[in-house]
Parts: sequence; C-alpha cells; structure tokens
Amino acid sequence: MSFSTPDLCDDHPDAVRVLEIDLNNYGSRKTFCGEIVTIKCFEDNSLVKDQANQPGKGKVMVVDGGGSARRALLGDMIAEKAVENGWEGIIIYGRIRDVDIINTLDLGVQALGTVPVKTEKRGIGDLNVPLHFGGIDLIPGEYVYADNNGVVVSSQKLL
Repeated sequence: MSFSTPDLCDDHPDAVRVLEIDLNNYGSRKTFCGEIVTIKCFEDNSLVKDQANQPGKGKVMVVDGGGSARRALLGDMIAEKAVENGWEGIIIYGRIRDVDIINTLDLGVQALGTVPVKTEKRGIGDLNVPLHFGGIDLIPGEYVYADNNGVVVSSQKLL
C-alpha cells in the first residue's frame, strides 16, 4: 500500500490527529498502516511479546513505554515473531534494540531510539487501553498511518 502522511493530512485535515513527537524509523518497511492494538507497559515487554505471537495482519501495535530510555521494549526475536504473524508495524514510545537485524525485517518499526538493555518479563502491563502520548489519544480499533514524515491517527479508515 502506497501513501504519504502529508497527503493524508492534506486530503483529510479534519479526520487526522498528528503525533507531536519525533520517532526514528526502523525495520525495512518505512511506510505502514493498520488498525491500532495498544499496549501500556513500563520497562516490561511481556505483552509486546505475547501480542507478537498473535495474528497481526492489518494491525499495528502501538506501545506506550512511558518514554523510558532504560530498557528496550522490542528486540530482534520479538520483531521476527511479529513478521511471522503478519503484523504491519510496531510504534513504541520508548526504546528498541538489535536494530541491525530489525532493519532487515519486513516490518515497520518506529521508536524514540535505542538502548542495548532488555526488559525483565514480569507480566505487567495493559492491553487495548486508550493511550495518550505525543499530544494525542491513541485508541484501540482506530487507524494509524506512519512513514518517514511522521505518524497520523484517524478514527476512520482512510485507505
């Protein structure tokens, strides 16, 4: 699917919300979109791993990690599982690791940056709850569109 977030903003100015933080683009899929599945977690990626093991065709995992720079919420093994299960992408308000491998995977990944430290898996977090970061609400079941220009969210499917 081909689109650009600037075109979506121009074509649907009243239907989009723009994420107001800069994220770095990782993964080989630089443009991706899908239905939002949310995870709220802090320095524990148990739910990220669990969701990566679920079917993800047409879906984007949006993870609110509180912006922590201390632990990576995504690494190569979880990203590989997400690819195997058809996820379109993962957007993380936090850090990732294993970027050299993730950059080769057919998966869209956007995150604040990198850190080499993994999380402890304690099973703590919330699945499919409304999130708020980057100045906007991110609601499960809505739609997210991401590319090198940024991230936009809409309550309606735009493509």
